[in-house]
Amino acid sequence: MIQFDNLSIRRGETLLFDQASFQIHPGQKVGLTGANGCGKSSLFAMLRNELVIDTGDVKVPSDWVLAHVSQEAPSDERPAIDHVLDGDAEWRELDQQIQDVDHPRFLQKQARYEEIDGYSARSRAAQLLSGLGFKPDDIENAAQTFSGGWRVRLNVAKALMCRSDLLLLDEPTNHLDLDAVLWLERWLKNYPGTLILIAHDRDFLDQLTSHTLHIEAQKARLYKGNYSAFEKIRSEQLANQQIQYVKQQKEVAHMQDFVRRFRAKATKAKQAQSRLKALEKMEMIAPAHVDSPFSFSIPEPEKNPSPLLSLNKVSIGYGDTVIIGDIELAMTSGDRVGLIGPNGAGKSTFIKMLAGELKALAGNYHSSKEVKIGYFAQHQIEQLQMEHSPIEHLKIIDDETNGGKATENQMRRYLGSFGFSGGKSTSKVAPFSGGEKSRLALALLCYQRPNLLLLDEPTNHLDIDMRQALAVALQEYSGAVVLVSHDRHLLKVNSDKLILVANGRATEFQGSVDDYPKWLAEHNRGGNTDALPEAEPQPKKQENSATAKKEQKRIDAERRQMLQPLSNRIKRAERVMEKLQLEKTALEEKLADNDLYQEENKDILKQLFTDQAYLQKEQDVAEADWLDASEAYEDAL
Repeated sequence: MIQFDNLSIRRGETLLFDQASFQIHPGQKVGLTGANGCGKSSLFAMLRNELVIDTGDVKVPSDWVLAHVSQEAPSDERPAIDHVLDGDAEWRELDQQIQDVDHPRFLQKQARYEEIDGYSARSRAAQLLSGLGFKPDDIENAAQTFSGGWRVRLNVAKALMCRSDLLLLDEPTNHLDLDAVLWLERWLKNYPGTLILIAHDRDFLDQLTSHTLHIEAQKARLYKGNYSAFEKIRSEQLANQQIQYVKQQKEVAHMQDFVRRFRAKATKAKQAQSRLKALEKMEMIAPAHVDSPFSFSIPEPEKNPSPLLSLNKVSIGYGDTVIIGDIELAMTSGDRVGLIGPNGAGKSTFIKMLAGELKALAGNYHSSKEVKIGYFAQHQIEQLQMEHSPIEHLKIIDDETNGGKATENQMRRYLGSFGFSGGKSTSKVAPFSGGEKSRLALALLCYQRPNLLLLDEPTNHLDIDMRQALAVALQEYSGAVVLVSHDRHLLKVNSDKLILVANGRATEFQGSVDDYPKWLAEHNRGGNTDALPEAEPQPKKQENSATAKKEQKRIDAERRQMLQPLSNRIKRAERVMEKLQLEKTALEEKLADNDLYQEENKDILKQLFTDQAYLQKEQDVAEADWLDASEAYEDAL
């Protein structure tokens, strides 16, 4: 096992965590969580013997083989599969040694080679590359021919190739699509060694981890359970901490008041001095903080035309090659569409066409004159000006879209909601982390007030807090959203409809995000995938039958179009009702505090009752709106 004894780590003058003591047992899968800069990567560096320990000790079994994802991307002319094979150092050495049949220890080396299943190593490496999205023809290509994201995948495959006892993975899903994430998840579930994982995908963590190591306030604590279990335990601890903090603050205030009133009186001076010493020795409880550092909203669109765009029998592709054919889609305000499908099926191509960056090869594509598209592509951060600051970027956009009307304070407040406060808003973008650059690109996009957001993997490099803030902001946004993401949680909470892109078609997926892995597994086996329509339409037996079906399709399409505004209204009302209920629950918890009903708190109590009355009114309005829309929807069916 790995034993941490009173471990303290610093980066320069900064203390990351202090006196950490815990154990990680063989075979455990541990999620390592905490805010950016808290010391997660430093803990990994320490386990790799790349960082000196300040105090304390860490004991890792001496015979354990450690594997991790290298930060240096391969960029030479060697084939991709050779880089992956390098991950098994013992295999690489033996493979070279058994080439010399005259070696005095040839038989011994060959026996060990067979023991580690060396003859199948190349096949295992190819399977790893396939699982991470590489095509069979790609694995012999030189590493330098791949883009940065694909080179990162090579390094992930290399780490998995190692027959390790301890595997350290730092955000392995950042450059993966949903298919590759699901494959990696299955592979790691079967990994027999000890896994320590840094990830910002809560579904990925929940599926894999048995324990959560959380770093916060210079403390590292190990919790039993996955990320969701940890969140529940931590919220309970924070609630208890806040209660203790309030109680202690009252005690401190009482003691300070006593000292202030009686310090100068001879008869009470001794007691005052005693209380003063007690205050100095008291170990202060910090107030609990559960708020995310990010809390932003997407500015409301100036106009919300309906429909925003419509596609009829549209085919898309490149040159004469059709990637997806016969697309039928209509988008109106409030729509939430998630695109899912196998790697390479055309999801990004689809979203490029919607963004106007790719023309349709056939069919009718119509968009409203008032549609305003906000397109977040996977390469969005490359369009940032590295020598400009966030506020300089925002000023340019404000000049173009708002006539330069926003004040500097308004722009600073807006950037602050995305985590760019203080000096960060005026610093050059060049040294920013990948997550900071992604956040800035997203902030600039939202500032333009689009009524149709097209988001292609917007969560790359974003941490859990920012992903949650994005999910909440999208839920409250009144425009339409089309989303491609490997983050299943984001897809679940922001997709009212899933479109499956596969086998050259784009059709509505009848299941949920949780059903997609099962569909994908069946698809990869070449089995029956009921979610897909027939690849070729059945021949029509009679012309009048074809006419009748065509007419029925037209009627169904008209009915869907007529019902869509009502459906959107119902969904918006449900989101508002859910938000108001959370606010009401939080307010009722405050009102349950008996101390509020004392005389000195009457103004606070009065304000809370006023807030409660307003919340109830808003709830009544939202429920009435939902009921009216639901009844109208049922009547129209």
